[in-house]
Amino acid sequence: MTTDPIADYLTRIRNAQMAGHRIVEIPASNLKKRMTEILYNQGYILKYKFEDDSKQGVIKIALKYDPTTKEPAIKTLERISRPGLRQYAKPAEFIRVKNGLGVAIISTSKGVMTDKDAKQANVGGEVLCYVY
Repeated sequence: MTTDPIADYLTRIRNAQMAGHRIVEIPASNLKKRMTEILYNQGYILKYKFEDDSKQGVIKIALKYDPTTKEPAIKTLERISRPGLRQYAKPAEFIRVKNGLGVAIISTSKGVMTDKDAKQANVGGEVLCYVY
């Protein structure tokens, strides 16, 4: 059992990309499922599949690489808010990730969403991570 499941999720994806794996399996939770959907909708992963064959369930993520250079689509996964130091932001305080090319994943009162969606809905929340 990990004390920070979001950091574990990000680390598993980061390690799988460094090793050049095509598929990574991650223990499922509702938060991780929503984060996976966001990564897919933003074009950072090829596809994903939720499997409920075990007690907790598993998320299988097919990682995306550049066909010519074999570089991963996700350059950086950076954890911002952590259990020891939570980072909250209002919509006006959201930082543009990589000058608007990246995305911040925010946990709001209306669910987990990107920084652009949270700004449009005018809700703030906990800044979970930056992806670019």
